[in-house]
Amino acid sequence: MKALAIVGPHNICSYPPSSRFCYPKHFPNRSHLCFSSPGSRTVEKAVNTTSSSEYKPGIFDDLFLSLFRNKLVEEVGWDSEKHGYDGLIEVANRLMMKGRKNSDTVEAAVRILRSLFPPLLLELYRMLIAPIGGGKVAAMMVARVTALTCQWLMGPCKVNSVDLPSGTSCNSGVYVERCKYLEESKCVGICINTCKFPTQIFFRDHMGVPLLMEPNFIDYSCQFKFGVLPPLPEDDSILKESCLEACPNAAQRRADSCPKA
Repeated sequence: MKALAIVGPHNICSYPPSSRFCYPKHFPNRSHLCFSSPGSRTVEKAVNTTSSSEYKPGIFDDLFLSLFRNKLVEEVGWDSEKHGYDGLIEVANRLMMKGRKNSDTVEAAVRILRSLFPPLLLELYRMLIAPIGGGKVAAMMVARVTALTCQWLMGPCKVNSVDLPSGTSCNSGVYVERCKYLEESKCVGICINTCKFPTQIFFRDHMGVPLLMEPNFIDYSCQFKFGVLPPLPEDDSILKESCLEACPNAAQRRADSCPKA
C-alpha cells in the first residue's frame, strides 16, 4: 500500500514502506496427555493454554460483523450464502482470489478499512491527535479502541505494554490470545494480505500511527504494537512461510512457501 506523509514527531511517526514478518510453521490446536512414570498415581493432563478466557459476544457484535461484511461484499462484488462468521471467511477468500497480485488484495483491504470511517475523522485524527505526546497518546487510544471493538473478529484480546523505539514503554499494545480470523481462514496468505499488511498501512497512512503486527503461526496469537515501526521488506521473510498444517490444501502443494503469501 501507498505511504502518505504523516504529520508527527520523528520518534514514532516517520515511516518506512510497509513490511512483513516471518513465522514458523505448525498447527497448534492439539491437546495431549502426559503420564508419570510407572507406579506413580499422578496423571497430568497438559492442555492448550493459548487462551485464558473465552470471549462472550456483545450486543453490538452482530452489527459490527454485518457492517464489515457489507463493506467487504461491496469491494468483492460477491457474497456467500453462509451466514455469520463462516460467510465472512468465504468472502475474504474470494477477495484473495479476485486480485491479480497480492498487492491488489492489500490495496482492496485498505479501501475496506477506510470505508468504515468518515474521511474527515481520519484526517483530523492524523493531523491533530497523532502528534500529541510524541505519538503516545494516539497509539494508546487506538490500542484501547481496538481491544474494545474488534474482539468479535479476533477473539479475546487485551491491552498490554510494548517497548517503543525511543527506549520507553507504553500501554499501546494489544495482545490477541488466539486469533479467530487466522484460525478460521487457515491461511497464511489471507492473514498477511487481508489483515496484517492492510492494517499496518491503514493505521500508518490514514491515522498517523505506526503499527507492527506480529502474528504467531504456532499458537495463533497476535501482538499489535501501536507506535512501533515494522521492519523493512528486505529484512522480512514472511513471504517464504509455508502453508499452515491446518490448510485444507497444504497436503496437495509441493511449494516450500504459501502460494497466497
